[in-house]
Amino acid sequence: MKNLILLHGALGHSDLFAPYKDILSPYFNIHTPLFSGHGQTSLPEGGITMEQYTLELAAYCDREELQEVHLFGHSMGGYMALCYALQQPDRVKSVMTLGTKFNWTEEQATKESKMLDPETILAKIPKYAAQLEAQHGAQWKQLLPEIAGMMIALGKKPILQSENLSTLSLPVQIMLGDKDNMVSLEESTQVYRSIPEARFAVLPDTKHPMDRVRPQLVVDLMKDFWGL
Repeated sequence: MKNLILLHGALGHSDLFAPYKDILSPYFNIHTPLFSGHGQTSLPEGGITMEQYTLELAAYCDREELQEVHLFGHSMGGYMALCYALQQPDRVKSVMTLGTKFNWTEEQATKESKMLDPETILAKIPKYAAQLEAQHGAQWKQLLPEIAGMMIALGKKPILQSENLSTLSLPVQIMLGDKDNMVSLEESTQVYRSIPEARFAVLPDTKHPMDRVRPQLVVDLMKDFWGL
């Protein structure tokens, strides 16, 4: 059976994929790795970077002996999926991304990182703070600045560019919710147009957070993309 890896976003959790595992398990061996600093995993000693997470994905595939994989990534997970596909083109059969931000600039990264201050979240969005603590334990306050640092690093030196994306020779589907307030239509279509075998889909009445996405809507697009 084919292998499908579902990659969570920054501050996300593999548990969010539970509805997808139930529906897709007849078609794939489903893998939902949890990346360092998330859940009850330790923060990496060298700090969180996209390079670190891509290495973790490679290590997971080696450990599970996954020679060929299909990848679905939400937000940061989509960025990581494309980074891995560029590094290991012979091991990736296809990539789907949802709500992935591609246009990282220093200005944009600084703006986004300011929204990840733990004390501000506690004061202004206590329900979100409680959710983060439930998912990631007491270290959620340390995880936030680590993620902010990763954003700033991407702003200074984006990994995904039109030049390297154009070298991908595998099926890719870029997806965006029409009510996503973090990712723009322009940056998503620019990446879609950069990849030779890419497709593009807009999900109606869909916001950025994975837990606000209707699973059946995404699964229907998955089935169409993968010919299930």
